[in-house]
Amino acid sequence: MEEYGFVLDYLPEGRPTAPIKRMMEPLAYIIGKDEYRLFEVSVKKDVEIGEMTYIGKNIEKRENINRILRRISYDDLTGSAKSELPNVLEKIVMERESFFVNFFNNAGPITTRFHMLELLPGLGKKIMWSILEQRDKARFKSFEDIVERAGLKNPQRLIVKRIEVELSNREEKYALFVKNEGFRSQ
Repeated sequence: MEEYGFVLDYLPEGRPTAPIKRMMEPLAYIIGKDEYRLFEVSVKKDVEIGEMTYIGKNIEKRENINRILRRISYDDLTGSAKSELPNVLEKIVMERESFFVNFFNNAGPITTRFHMLELLPGLGKKIMWSILEQRDKARFKSFEDIVERAGLKNPQRLIVKRIEVELSNREEKYALFVKNEGFRSQ
C-alpha cells in the first residue's frame, strides 16, 4: 500500500457521472509516490494539484483524505489529471533521484539482444552502450553525472515517459517502475 501520493486533479463537486448520492462528494485523483498506483479518493478539505498528501492505512494521519474509494487505471483519469501527470512524475523522480540513478547503475539485459535501458523511450543503442561503459568505470552519482559522462540528455524525462507508458498501456510486457499486481479496473 502506498503511504504518500500526489494530487493530479481535484473535483470539489465530485464526478459529473457519479450516482446522485456521491455527486457532491469532493474527489481527487492521486498517484502514489513509491509504486505509482492511481487512486480516486474522497477529500475532507480542498487540496492543491501537485500537493503531496498522506494516503496510508493510518486514518488519523490523513489530514486531507477521507477514504480511498478505488484503484483506477490511467483511462479513468480526467483530462486535467493526465496533463498534470508528467509534472507530478518529474517531481517524484527528482525527489527519488538516488533510486533512479541506481536503476542506471544496475539495469541489466532482459534477453541476449534486449537491455532494460532500451525500454526508456528515446534511448538508443549508442547511448545505452555509453551508459554501460561509463558505469563500468565508476557508478553514477546523480542525473547530472549521467548527463556529463554518458551524454544522455534529461535522464529524468526518459524515466517519466517510461512510467507514463507503463501506466497508460496495460498490455505493456515489461514493468520497470509501476507496480500493477492486484489491480482491478472498475
